[in-house]
Amino acid sequence: MTNLVLPNYPKLVGVHPDLDWPDYGGTRLRHPLHAPVDLPQRLTEVTGPLLGEGRLGEFDNDLTRQHEGEPFGQRIIVHGRVLDENGKPLPATLIEVWQANAGGRYRHVVDNWPSPLDPNFTGLGRTLTDDQGRYQFTTIKPGAYPWRNNDNAWRPAHIHFSLFGRAFTQRLVTQMYFPGDPLFFQDPIFNSVPDEKARQRLIARYDHAASVDHWALGFEFDIVLRGASSTPFESTEADDDE
Repeated sequence: MTNLVLPNYPKLVGVHPDLDWPDYGGTRLRHPLHAPVDLPQRLTEVTGPLLGEGRLGEFDNDLTRQHEGEPFGQRIIVHGRVLDENGKPLPATLIEVWQANAGGRYRHVVDNWPSPLDPNFTGLGRTLTDDQGRYQFTTIKPGAYPWRNNDNAWRPAHIHFSLFGRAFTQRLVTQMYFPGDPLFFQDPIFNSVPDEKARQRLIARYDHAASVDHWALGFEFDIVLRGASSTPFESTEADDDE
């Protein structure tokens, strides 16, 4: 029987945020208190379960068409590519997104700040990249929202991205922000990325060519898994995951 050989990638310094970041109060309770324990990855962990097209619904990548009515807010088209450190596209990558509605509220039982829920917007979507590593979502631009991290704290508008590799054990999570947001200066999550150039890779680019006349604005957000141009992810172990 041939031994399974897993790739090993060099760790990047100053790109991914620390799991314990003092300015982000939530990490005080959530970050690991002990060093991680490496568990052996065998064939089952790196090959299954399957994440194929049969698990996708018709409107999973169009968050504006998942209910009977239209959601409130500015329609946007978010597109991009998933690439490795050499610029090679990664096909059949499952991407999941979740976000607040146009008023900055999540459809979640613990989100109860006084902004109305939108009955026609759930804020969840998923898709697979094509053979060129491309993906696309149609959604609503999320609003900013307050949180209790510090005095008068507001999160900039953002969309959460989750990427799966060949199995559920290979998962990366990041956030996409919008250009020109005035709330960047006081957001500890955005600023937990040590390197300024790396932080800029979390900000989508307005793409006029992707905008649809009288319908939606376009934004481009490429995701690079490793290397000098890596997208910052919510794990210091990110380079080992994909």
